[in-house]
Amino acid sequence: MALDGIFLSSIISELKDSLLETKIDKINQPEKDEILLTFRGIKNKKLLISASPTYPRIHFTNILKDNPKVAPMFCMVLRKHLIGGRIKAITQHNNDRIITIDIANTDEMGFDSVYMLIIEIMGRHSNISLVRKRDFKVMDCVKHISSAINSFRVLLPGVTYIFPPISNKLNPFSYKREEVLHPLDGNFDEGFYFQTFTGISKVLSKELFYRVREKGELNKDLLLDILDDYIMGIKSGLYSFTMYHDFKPREFYCTELYTYEKYQSKKYENASELLETFYSEKDKLERIKNRTQDLEKIINTNLERCYKKVKILDSAIVEANKKDVFKIYGELLTANIYSIKEGQRSATLWDYYSEDNSMITIPLDPNKSPSENIQSYYKKYNKLKKSEEAAFKQLKITEEEIDYLTSVMNSISNITAYEEIHEIREELMEAGYIRYRKSKDKPKATKPHHFISSQGHDIYVGRNNLQNDYLTLRFAGKTDTWFHTKNIPGSHVIVKGNNLPEETIIEAASLAAYFSKGKASSNVPVDYTEVRNVKKPNGAKPGMVIYSTNKTIYVDPKITLNKREE
Repeated sequence: MALDGIFLSSIISELKDSLLETKIDKINQPEKDEILLTFRGIKNKKLLISASPTYPRIHFTNILKDNPKVAPMFCMVLRKHLIGGRIKAITQHNNDRIITIDIANTDEMGFDSVYMLIIEIMGRHSNISLVRKRDFKVMDCVKHISSAINSFRVLLPGVTYIFPPISNKLNPFSYKREEVLHPLDGNFDEGFYFQTFTGISKVLSKELFYRVREKGELNKDLLLDILDDYIMGIKSGLYSFTMYHDFKPREFYCTELYTYEKYQSKKYENASELLETFYSEKDKLERIKNRTQDLEKIINTNLERCYKKVKILDSAIVEANKKDVFKIYGELLTANIYSIKEGQRSATLWDYYSEDNSMITIPLDPNKSPSENIQSYYKKYNKLKKSEEAAFKQLKITEEEIDYLTSVMNSISNITAYEEIHEIREELMEAGYIRYRKSKDKPKATKPHHFISSQGHDIYVGRNNLQNDYLTLRFAGKTDTWFHTKNIPGSHVIVKGNNLPEETIIEAASLAAYFSKGKASSNVPVDYTEVRNVKKPNGAKPGMVIYSTNKTIYVDPKITLNKREE
């Protein structure tokens, strides 16, 4: 996520417009590394400051959280020094991911004092510190850092606050061109801006480099011209708060990112609205992932069982390849039974099955008669023949089971709503992988994804195998067009109508490739045909069908259409 110095500058602009000269009314700490500030005169909007090692951030929020019954010590210290205080300044430290909020208030002795709430948004090193401005004394911090952890910066109550070491990178808002050293080898790559300037993330660095490549030949002047134009736009307030997603939040920034054009994009009015949506969706997906761990474990256990079974069956088939040798032994011995004497350990006979009519030596059991030796070889042949037939039959069933389980795993990877978890659990119950349990509170059933093609055709995508069956066998008309990745587990895609224009075929095939196991690949084969040509075999598992009279198209998995809200 690109919550870098440039993006933080847009957040600071938003905070200044709303918070300067306002007073702090309430302070809560719902999480151990997260605080919420409520301000007088600002209704239904709180300032969220998080030092989470995974998602550190600062923005306005409307989401309400339960507070602990006993306020943590850090929260008590903040309440003591900041409640009733007035916001005097909000600044960014050297375009880095450090924000300082100056708050004027009276201290415990009744004297005027200024406190600094310093927010460091630096991944797992993120922190929130309350510092008295006149002597930089740390009043407290949400994460205590002792000398055993960091010998350079100790963050404990009573110590003097020290800012993190200044980066040797240049400030893109105030640098001079002669300060940018030309690489000795003259090679530039998408990491140039990230390595040279502070406050520029890898995401923005890649974006700026992409814009340079679009302009023409790489050189230092063009690199800096593109940066200067970009910074000028930021200074002028040209923000475009955009989130890029494919049913899952991928990236965001305060300007458009042309390198993410293959994803769906959504624009927001301000940074807080964008961050609120992005991180709430991230949190939701994390919770979904935790709730589906048991399902994934069941599927992986059964997949491992299937893979072991395939290995055993393959060994049985290899072993059965010897059956023809035993059959030949039996037939040669039968043809020469009168020349074989009891007690022989072997018989050397003319092999009339060989191309060169060579002689062959056949092992014999001296304790058996010639007839018994012949019957022994025929028994071995018949046994291997039957085991081979059974192995091939079981192998087909096991491979179909692997395809089914893989398709369920693919459905789990594409879950975006809690209701889908219940549907997949119901599916696994019907398939016999989970013991059936009657649900008291059955959630509302989800609907298939619905898109509109650029040519105006309705496109439906199944979220799971039960929906795949519904779309193909019940919802779709016989003349509608059916799409599915070739020999790759994935969702069924239905386009209403036939004789589709090429652009709609490509869009539907791209969706089929995206909602499949081949999502991370390129040039994925997708079959399509009329629904009348798709059949479900008797006894087949959910989502499993056979089809004929199809055409195949190769596409890259992507979503170029916006989902229609039902």
